[in-house]
Parts: sequence; structure tokens; C-alpha cells
Amino acid sequence: VQLQASGGGLVQAGGSLRLSCEASGSISGINAIEWYRQAPGKQRELVAVLRSGGSTNYAASVRDRFTVSRDSAKNTVFLQMNSLKPEDTAVYYCAADYLVHYASGPVAGRSWGQGTLVTVSS
Repeated sequence: VQLQASGGGLVQAGGSLRLSCEASGSISGINAIEWYRQAPGKQRELVAVLRSGGSTNYAASVRDRFTVSRDSAKNTVFLQMNSLKPEDTAVYYCAADYLVHYASGPVAGRSWGQGTLVTVSS
């Protein structure tokens, strides 16, 4: 599974951005897509999860402001970020948890996309 993240940029506080995470490869084996972020000097934190069945979870800090969704036809998961705050500034990463069944047996793992920088100015 390969992931390509995009959509970051510079936005003023209160603005919106939509990040995209396009998956390729053995996408039928993906169980969940997760969005993480890492601010300068801080540990990477989980922001949102979208599971293959459609359920979602959000970090408390972004709940009611961020929404994760997917376009299955485009193999893409989106993270819509509204009411952005300066503390949302970070490099955002998408990750896929997958289980792929090969003739030689199942392989489970996690793939990461490259980060996309989101900067929110005050």
C-alpha cells in the first residue's frame, strides 16, 4: 500500500483546508486510514481515524472542527479542517493499516504517506 498526501498550506486562523490522502497498491486490504500530525518539538499525535466500515474517531482537540471522509472511486481519504487555530500548525501525515492476503500467507502492516505542512497564522 502506498499513500500520497497533499493539500497543506498557509491559512489564517479561522480558515479551512482540506488534506487528501490517495492510496494505491493493495488498497482492498486497508482496514483504516489515520491522520497524524507532528508540531515542532512535539510528539506525533493521532488526529482522526476512518475505518473501512465507515466509523470514525477524532482527537478531542479537533472534534467538531475536523471531518474525515473518503471518495472510494478515487481511492482517496480527505481531512477537512475548519476553524483552524495556530496550534493546529504541524506536519500532517496519513497512514494506512492493512492486512493483505498473499498466496504465501497474510501480511499485516502500516504504510505512511509523506507529510504535508499546515501552517495557521494568527
